[in-house]
Amino acid sequence: MMTETTSKNIFVRIFRFYVDGFRNMTLGKTLWAIILIKLFIMFFILKLFFFPDILNTKFNTDEERAEHVGMELTLPVPENR
Repeated sequence: MMTETTSKNIFVRIFRFYVDGFRNMTLGKTLWAIILIKLFIMFFILKLFFFPDILNTKFNTDEERAEHVGMELTLPVPENR
């Protein structure tokens, strides 16, 4: 006779394992909140200020952007750079 836990799909059992583990955490929730805040800062805030979209400001069409990227990837680097 099959019990409830053996008859469920393996993916459902794995999902419930992680959900139950996360629900019972105390310090872990705080650590995950810190991780998510740091990821938000790294990927959204820093990108806005330190990584501007240069291709959209210098070139008007996708063809011009593609040509520029292709030239940058294939041309040799000068020695005095």
